[in-house]
Amino acid sequence: MNRTASAFLLVAILTGLLVALSFALQIKGYGFGRLGIERLDGLANATTFVPLAALYAFAAMLVTILPIRAAALVHANGTTPVYSTALVLFATIVGVQISRFAFGDRDALWTLLDWQFVFAAGIVVAHLSLDMLRRNILLRTLAFIGFAAATLTCLYWTFRF
Repeated sequence: MNRTASAFLLVAILTGLLVALSFALQIKGYGFGRLGIERLDGLANATTFVPLAALYAFAAMLVTILPIRAAALVHANGTTPVYSTALVLFATIVGVQISRFAFGDRDALWTLLDWQFVFAAGIVVAHLSLDMLRRNILLRTLAFIGFAAATLTCLYWTFRF
C-alpha cells in the first residue's frame, strides 16, 4: 500500500509540474504550451480504465486458478504491469486536473467525479488483495468466478445508463 501511494503521488506531482510548465509557456505566448497540455489531457481519460479492468480481471482470473509457478509468471508479467499502468494513468489524470484547478479552472476537479474511475479503484483494490484471494480453495473459486464475471462485463457491457 505504501508503495502504491508513493508511486501515485510521485506521478501526480510530476504530471502537475509538466502541466504547470505548459501553462507557463502558454501564458508567455508560446504555442507549444497548449500542445503539451493537450497531449497530457489526451493521454488518459476515464473510459481508458474499462478495457484495462478487463485485462486485469482476465489476468487475475488466471492467477487464481493456475498452479503456483504459472500463477507467479502471470502475476509478474500480466497483473502487475496492468496495475502499474492503471495507477500511472489515474495519477496523470489527477495531476492534470489539480494543475488546471491551481491555474484558475474551478471546474477541473469535477472531472475526477466521473463514475468510470471506479474501474481504476477496482484494479488497485483487486491487486492489493490478490495474494489473499489465493489462500484457500473457496476464496480461489469465488475470486475466479468474480474475475470471470468482471472480464465479461468490462468487455461486453456498454455501461450506458
